[in-house]
Amino acid sequence: MKDSTVSARVENDIKTQAEDILQKLGIPVSVVINSLYRQIIFTNGIPFSLTIPEVPNTIDSMSNEELIARLQHSYAQALEGKGRPFSEVFDDIEGILK
Repeated sequence: MKDSTVSARVENDIKTQAEDILQKLGIPVSVVINSLYRQIIFTNGIPFSLTIPEVPNTIDSMSNEELIARLQHSYAQALEGKGRPFSEVFDDIEGILK
């Protein structure tokens, strides 16, 4: 149950840049903080560094042809039963982080 608040003072430009990156990745700040805390506990230290490529491969950076090809590939995999339900993947990730 999430019932605590974390408060930290950071430089405004650092906060803005980090939140812009997280927004592009589609990850809420609270998820990153919670994951970091869980990994600190699990590893008994600072466990990893998080980075993104210089130019993230997002929908905005893909050509229409590349996007359509990726969507078709993913759709074909889903039809073949090669994918996993979204909820199952997140359950697995959550189980690892506990």
